[in-house]
Amino acid sequence: MAALLRRIGNGLAVLAGARPDLLEAAPGARAKFVALGGVLLSTGGLALVSAAFAVHMALGAPWFVALLVGLGWGAIIVNLDRMLLVGMAHDASVKRNVALAVPRVGLGLVLGIVIATPLTLQVFHREIDTEIVTLQAEAADQYQTGLTADARFRGLPALRDKVTEEQAIVASGGRTDPALASVQATAVAEQTAYGQAVAMAQKLNARAQCEIDGTCGTGAAGDGAAYEGARSAADAQAGVVTAAKARLDAATAAAQAAEARSLAQAQGDLATDQAQVATLTAEQERLQAAFDATNENNGGILIRLEALSRLSDRSATLWAAHTMLSLLFMCIELLPVLMKVLLNFGPPSAYDRLTALRDRGDIAVEELQQEARREVEEAQTELLVMAERDRVERQKEALRARRRRAVVESAQPVQPSVRREPPEENPGRRMWDTGPIVGLARSAAARTVRTVTRRPSNRVPERV
Repeated sequence: MAALLRRIGNGLAVLAGARPDLLEAAPGARAKFVALGGVLLSTGGLALVSAAFAVHMALGAPWFVALLVGLGWGAIIVNLDRMLLVGMAHDASVKRNVALAVPRVGLGLVLGIVIATPLTLQVFHREIDTEIVTLQAEAADQYQTGLTADARFRGLPALRDKVTEEQAIVASGGRTDPALASVQATAVAEQTAYGQAVAMAQKLNARAQCEIDGTCGTGAAGDGAAYEGARSAADAQAGVVTAAKARLDAATAAAQAAEARSLAQAQGDLATDQAQVATLTAEQERLQAAFDATNENNGGILIRLEALSRLSDRSATLWAAHTMLSLLFMCIELLPVLMKVLLNFGPPSAYDRLTALRDRGDIAVEELQQEARREVEEAQTELLVMAERDRVERQKEALRARRRRAVVESAQPVQPSVRREPPEENPGRRMWDTGPIVGLARSAAARTVRTVTRRPSNRVPERV
């Protein structure tokens, strides 16, 4: 168990940017790096949960898919935080520390806000769900108002009123058509005039009758001048009644004909207008239903943020809780960078000193290796130049010797032919291949290369 815990601690320390070889030399720094590694894992866990909630809320993905996406996002956040830590080596300069800390803290703050938002929404999800219902109802009413004002449906209310009017005209047989008001008024006036004429005729007839009976007028019964006058007036009124009746019949016939035409027109227009109203109403209802379906399923991050904002505006308590919770999550995300910055402001620890010493030692060893390789290359070049010069001198000497032999042979008398060995084509080359200088150069170069290219020891040099 202890070995397992130690391996886990070593893994956390390496995650925080520690070097295992230096931790063995400075074990006191191990606890600090293990704690930093734990903080990194904590921020990664928060990022995992936050991304899972965000994917589930925004995309409606299943939880196992959301958790897989959250796992990837958590790994990215851990890697970014680790980069921020590893890139901040200990430095005694306050200005350099501030210059290094400001962009890292700014990046950490952005990451903290991104991570804290889905978590905060999930904490207040009950209150947010209630507010979302209100927002959806308001959105539906607003969309319906917009549809009513749309140019496509702007004439729909008037068209519906027209259909209602046409239905009334058809139901009344055409009598309720407003266009027939003048014709109907004429018929009513003629009806009134006819009634008045009939009433007057009846009155005159009654007067003539009572005159002949002697019950009125002169009071003398019998056919006299008064009766004749009353009868003449009654007969004249009968002509008026006849004329009024004729006008009434003409006006009634005209009104009936107009009503028939109005009925036929209303019946034809009613079918067309009803079809148009049905088409426009169906399209309007389709658009409204489509919006309602989308609106009811709108439970993403944007509407949740809007609901949380409205709730925060109405309730100071919820605003304070929301703010403090967001700050808590952001502080957890900023904690690794802030801890590294605070540690940099303090005096260098033993681990920091060993790190600087090891880095300087590695640089010194590399410089020595570079210098040794350069010296070996120069020595090899110099030896090759010397060997080439020696070869050239030997070739020159061989050439002079052949010339001397040629001169001596030309001065001696001719002797019988004697078989001679052919001279070497290039004696200088053989001397170059087997010369002691070349062998010495090659062996010295090989020993130098083996010595310089041998891997240096990992031990920290005592003095650099």
